[in-house]
Amino acid sequence: MDDQIEKMIQEQEPMAETMPNVITALSSLLQRVSVTNDDLSRPLWEHQRISAFSALTKPSISIRSYMERIFKYANCSDSCYIVAYIYMDRFIQKQPFVPIDSFNVHRLIITSVLVSAKFMDDMCYNNAYYAKIGGITTEEMNLLELDFLFGIGFQLNVTLSTYNNYCSSLQREMVMRNMYSPLLEPSFLTLKSLQISLYDEDSLSIHQNKQLTTAV
Repeated sequence: MDDQIEKMIQEQEPMAETMPNVITALSSLLQRVSVTNDDLSRPLWEHQRISAFSALTKPSISIRSYMERIFKYANCSDSCYIVAYIYMDRFIQKQPFVPIDSFNVHRLIITSVLVSAKFMDDMCYNNAYYAKIGGITTEEMNLLELDFLFGIGFQLNVTLSTYNNYCSSLQREMVMRNMYSPLLEPSFLTLKSLQISLYDEDSLSIHQNKQLTTAV
């Protein structure tokens, strides 16, 4: 099975030269947040919980290259990356002692994209395929998915207003990235709740609205 998956990955079409803005913006944001939290976390190390997402050493692959690899092989919609961004923020809000850093960001990315693709897209690859993309075992991918779902309290619905808010956040990230200026982050960095509603029973979820298009 692993050989078949590896062959499928190798036979994929070459990646397009131009990455979607959502990948560029999200990888830039996560890179800065990870580096910042690496520095901030040192004095508070004893207060932080080593989670299933934490690697023993920092992965050698950059966040940008990792996300490009996922984009190249996962074939999920651009909306999945927005929703994955939302899921990661929810995870950090509910798990305040597990800030995103260079040791856990890669596993959080692959897991959030997997969960998002399963919820958002009509068709997606299985866990074994995502594990191969992410450079981990299928068993670990299964455990990370379960841990992530419990970590966000199985809160998978995303309202259109929330989706648009996070799209705007990534659009600002692109502007600030071009200006080489710092940008205040959501709870990835501040570990405080966002000043927006994460769930509104009176609103349609993204999953229910088939007319939604990616705003970045």
